Amino acid sequence: MVRASGRINVVSPEAAVTAGATPPASLETEQSILESILIRPQVMDLVADTITPQDFYREAHRKIYQAMLDLYNRHEPMDLPLLNNLLKERGQLEEVGGPVFLMGLTDNVGAAAHADHYARVVHDKAVIRRLLACSQEIAGACLAPVENVAEFLDWAEHRVFEVAEAKIRQGFQPIEGLVNKEIATLEAIWGRKDSAVTGVSSGFVDLDNYTAGFQPSDLIIIAARPSMGKTALALNIAFNAAYKPRTQVALFSLEMSKEQLVRRLLSSIGEVDASQIRRAAFLTHQEWAHLQEAAGFLIDCPIYIDDTPAASVLEIRAKCRRLKAEGKLGLVIIDYLQLMRGRGDAPSREQEISEISRSLKALAKELHVPVVALSQLNRRVEERPNKRPQLADLRESGAIEQDADVILFIYRDEVYREDSPDKGIAEVIVGKQRNGATGKVRLSFRDKYTRFDTLEKEEQPLTF
Repeated sequence: MVRASGRINVVSPEAAVTAGATPPASLETEQSILESILIRPQVMDLVADTITPQDFYREAHRKIYQAMLDLYNRHEPMDLPLLNNLLKERGQLEEVGGPVFLMGLTDNVGAAAHADHYARVVHDKAVIRRLLACSQEIAGACLAPVENVAEFLDWAEHRVFEVAEAKIRQGFQPIEGLVNKEIATLEAIWGRKDSAVTGVSSGFVDLDNYTAGFQPSDLIIIAARPSMGKTALALNIAFNAAYKPRTQVALFSLEMSKEQLVRRLLSSIGEVDASQIRRAAFLTHQEWAHLQEAAGFLIDCPIYIDDTPAASVLEIRAKCRRLKAEGKLGLVIIDYLQLMRGRGDAPSREQEISEISRSLKALAKELHVPVVALSQLNRRVEERPNKRPQLADLRESGAIEQDADVILFIYRDEVYREDSPDKGIAEVIVGKQRNGATGKVRLSFRDKYTRFDTLEKEEQPLTF
């Protein structure tokens, strides 16, 4: 039975067996590739980085192409006598059809004109065969005892992703095209107010001036001691990214429930005291109107919240892959790193955190999106006269410092000093930036709204 699933034709396994289905291949196209190379040896320059010997379905074709590839790599002439001799030396001449078959490869003179097309067809057929083999491998593994379902699902997804990644093969690109593409990107943002931003904007101009936004494939760590506003800053960034630019945000909250996060967002956006929201019966008419307006803004935001407690790296990666496959992922935020679980086989907590940190960086690279992870700092900060955080204060692992592309610390002096002259001021310290400067940004922080603002606009409401 054949049925349509979107644009994909689906054949049931039973129907495939009944019909005696064979793995997808085009033997004629494979032969045309070999003919093209023998007739015009320069064709190898076009196809060598597109197809490998393993891409050929027929074993004889595979051996002939491997011999051709070896001659090519040794800078020897690509002619019939040399090919014949090499296959004979390897004891493969008769296996591939003998001299008569090789001679026949020189008959199709017109084949060389379409060699690049033939190469793509052969490669695409090989990808489908690998996917078929992968699915059979997964099906076989499903029949064996599965001890850890989460790890098994991650392995199965990874196997399929390996096939997909193998499909994406890029050779050299002329610098002319790369320069034109980059100039077009710069031209699109030239002269705009947010012209410094080439990644996902944090919504804070001064911070974006340092980072140019959060860049694809980057791991960004936001670290602070408790009560400094890590979650508040993360939520502000999530809303700023999702509201105007419509960046799709995946927000993993391992500490707070999704209901608590929504209340915090409503408080921040509507500028309604968070304690008043908890006692909703005492809200004034004006506060209620602000909440309803904030709800309208928030409903339009493509923010996806997952509040699974103690989520593992495997679970987060699987969920992000699904969102990415649906085209619904531009930024990942995790609150917070130390509450995540690794695979469970690390000999120490420090090594487990190192594994988690490496996995988050790998996730950012795999999905080509910025990943923002919140992190606790160790208690040594409290023992110093100057309590501004340093890289050495990152809790439980030096690997976080190594893996992160950007590390931001939050410091509010009023938490430690009641008489601080900087009440309502938060410092966001750029402690590390792999591709930029370090420094410090001052933001306003209104605790009752759990809201950060660019300092110059402290008294101004949000503009939409």
